[in-house]
Amino acid sequence: MSSEWQTFLLAMIPLGELRVSIPLALAAYNLNWFSSYFISVIGNLVPVIFLLRFLDPISSWLSKSSKIFQQFFSWLFERTRKKYSHQVKKYGSLALVSFVAIPLPFTGGWTGSLIAFLFGIPFKVAFPLIALGVMIAGAIVLIATQLGIAIEKYFGWPTLFLIFFLLGFIYLMVKIFRKNK
Repeated sequence: MSSEWQTFLLAMIPLGELRVSIPLALAAYNLNWFSSYFISVIGNLVPVIFLLRFLDPISSWLSKSSKIFQQFFSWLFERTRKKYSHQVKKYGSLALVSFVAIPLPFTGGWTGSLIAFLFGIPFKVAFPLIALGVMIAGAIVLIATQLGIAIEKYFGWPTLFLIFFLLGFIYLMVKIFRKNK
């Protein structure tokens, strides 16, 4: 299988998405930055189309077919909307775009599609917002990967490790500081 297809398929996998496909395309498959980005973004958006189109009909069918699924979906919708509706109302479209754009575990196209489904955001609104978020996340991952490759090339792995350690430490300190405020 070609490097391009491997990149495309990796971008479709939940959790990893383009956070995995772009670094592998650049570092392991030796694809150029444009191909890595473009193939990963398209690969990440393919499942989004199917999720946005089919989550509602499948959940409706499951709810009609089974009392357990009906109770589960009722609980899921109620809990999610109760817990997060104020953020969606406050930030609107920006909430979905930002959530998808932050390249962290459990964020991305798959989770963005689930959020759109849970909040009843129609396909014609949700898909462009999720696509924008995926493109932003791809740009962030591409820049971070290119930067990491350059640092490793010129300064070696210990320097790269030290930089990631320091960034993690700064992140934790900011989080602790905000929590104690």
